[in-house]
Amino acid sequence: MMEFPVPIRFVEIEKSGVHIAVSGFVNGNLANILIDTGASQTVFDKNRIFLFSDQTEFEVAEKLSKGLGTDSMEGFKFSINQFILGDIVLEDFDVVSLDLSHVNASYSELNLGPIDMVLGGDFLRKYAASIRYGSAELWLRM
Repeated sequence: MMEFPVPIRFVEIEKSGVHIAVSGFVNGNLANILIDTGASQTVFDKNRIFLFSDQTEFEVAEKLSKGLGTDSMEGFKFSINQFILGDIVLEDFDVVSLDLSHVNASYSELNLGPIDMVLGGDFLRKYAASIRYGSAELWLRM
């Protein structure tokens, strides 16, 4: 098993907190990705999906994460042909797309760029992730 470091950045939230973000490539396009250790599932913003895919029809997702206020949200299955995070290249990576406009509205109020994707517990657990705050790195095992 090999470990791979991925540089992370700390996003200051009104001088009272911090979010952890990382850049990656989704189908060849640069994506702004929030790392959320409290989110059960990795999700993609359904309002930004068209910047990353030509896919026009999506299948409704049956199970949804409850951590993002999704009790009444409709989610859609989305397959990423290629997902690159640091030196890791994943092919045919399946995620659910949800409306993350509430997250992006908050980011906009703080003059921060939009979030395209949230890496949740499913991804972080699968790749035995560890966040090293001192060196500003996300370490993943494959």
